Amino acid sequence: MARLVTLYSLQWGDLTLKEVCIKAKEFGYDGLELGLPDHLDVRQTDPAYYEGIMALLEKHGLQLRTISSHLVGQAVCDRIDERHKAILPAHIWGDGDPEGVSRRAAEELILTARAAKALGVDTVVGFTGSPIWHLLYAFPPVPGEMIDEGYQLFARRFIPILDQFEKLGVRFALEVHPTEIAFDTFSAQRALEALDHHPAFGFNYDPSHLGYQGVDYVDFIYQFPERIYHVHMKDVYWSDTPKQVGVFGGHVPFGDPRRFWNFRSVGRGRINFEEIIRALNAIGYHGPLSIEWEDSAMDREHGARESCAFTKRIDFQSSGHAFDAFFAKD
Repeated sequence: MARLVTLYSLQWGDLTLKEVCIKAKEFGYDGLELGLPDHLDVRQTDPAYYEGIMALLEKHGLQLRTISSHLVGQAVCDRIDERHKAILPAHIWGDGDPEGVSRRAAEELILTARAAKALGVDTVVGFTGSPIWHLLYAFPPVPGEMIDEGYQLFARRFIPILDQFEKLGVRFALEVHPTEIAFDTFSAQRALEALDHHPAFGFNYDPSHLGYQGVDYVDFIYQFPERIYHVHMKDVYWSDTPKQVGVFGGHVPFGDPRRFWNFRSVGRGRINFEEIIRALNAIGYHGPLSIEWEDSAMDREHGARESCAFTKRIDFQSSGHAFDAFFAKD
């Protein structure tokens, strides 16, 4: 059977979980990807809290395979500043002391793994942040030792988290994304090496973050066939002609038409989802296809509905035999 199509709830954080469930079912979704902190409080220890969430989803005919902690995860390895106060819960931000923020974010990620287990979920999607993203453009010249130190810091902070994930039978799927320790194929490989290929660490595949960079986003799937733990369906458009604002974004907000690239509703950008589905079939990925909807120029309900329909139309099951198998006769 075709894969589940789910809706990531983070972009719907202004609505209650009940309201999101009603809309997701109306739009045609099979389930949700719950986004923290708006739709799940991982500090809860009462089993009845998690049972209540599952009962609500079941009432609306929705499945849950993944929960996500992008905002909290970002603070684990980032260089913490005032920007993070706006995206973090108050109990993580605290007094804003960078070391304290990062420590509390790491503790919250471990709680997130425990919440996942309580919900019967084996995958947490999220960010890691990066202590070296600010060094991306290598001028003044960046000594290799500084990059090495960045990956070492990432390993020191994330291996203890991943050890706890592994004990709980839960996997962490980093969304490969600019501002993270892994943002393209090469840096993803280096992140794996820094963690000594920890079994609890893999990737949330989102082609929209790779395409506009010039990264071969289909090849990424083939490079990490055992590490694609989850998939986001999100499209992006980039221009064939020069623009006023280049690939780095020019301090211009998302959606501005002067930008070289912008996220778009699934099927309306330049990502070749046909090849992605074929690649996912080739590696045996059977997990959900989750719509992370971020088209600044389109009404979100229209976009969520059409993205679900597009994804269900483009997805297909792998063949159980070769097309020419009938030529072979016993």
